[in-house]
Amino acid sequence: MAEPETTKRYAVVTGANKGIGFAVCKQLASKGVTVVLTARDENRGLEAVDKLKQLYLPDLVIFHQLDVTDPASITSFADFIQSQFGKLDILVNNAGIPGVNVDGEALVAAKALQENGDQIDWSKIITESYEQTEAGFKTNYYGAKELTKALIPLLQLSTSPRIVNVSSSMGKLEKIPNGWPKEVLSDVGNLTEEKIDEVMNKFLKDFKEGSIVENKDINYNTGYLTPDEGAESIVRLALFPDGSPSGCFFVRNEEKPF
Repeated sequence: MAEPETTKRYAVVTGANKGIGFAVCKQLASKGVTVVLTARDENRGLEAVDKLKQLYLPDLVIFHQLDVTDPASITSFADFIQSQFGKLDILVNNAGIPGVNVDGEALVAAKALQENGDQIDWSKIITESYEQTEAGFKTNYYGAKELTKALIPLLQLSTSPRIVNVSSSMGKLEKIPNGWPKEVLSDVGNLTEEKIDEVMNKFLKDFKEGSIVENKDINYNTGYLTPDEGAESIVRLALFPDGSPSGCFFVRNEEKPF
């Protein structure tokens, strides 16, 4: 017997043509969720869907091109979800870019040094320009924010909506040096979207003017997980039962202070 229409669940996973996003699509589809896999590059997205269709029912994985930095692309995508499904149950904001240059060979060597307890000069491994930082903000922050805004009306039509924002532990407030940005972002009770935007804009302005002081004490995480391992906790959160914790920061399966 066909599954009743009211019990079907629909998910959107951004930046899903490879890596963790691809693994999230695979795991959600394996649990019977209809997944819309998105990617900026149409050819890569279609190739990813073809791989998944070899594992699961063809109608459980759908591709749609999406560039989260393009307002027109977001609008077109939201219209597609509305016309195709009439609602949305799960949004996984996974699309993101590093916003930095990473010397891969030096990073591997640094991991070995770190295991021996040696000090690491991260400035020789990770560098960033203003243009890279700006691109990172546009994708990782503004892209996720604007897409979420566009899809919230469809999520509100779900009986059990979920939004999972995939991030890095490097974004934790404890990693930010003390000062005005940390004070603003730590005041959760009075935090607004406008205040967050103000912090982001001031950071970019200061970066461009060269007034950002680099934190040399940051200990970049050089540990590795497979995409499937990284996806497990995301899928777990996406399928949380009603009444589960909301608005929290999780590292793998553990809730952590932000």
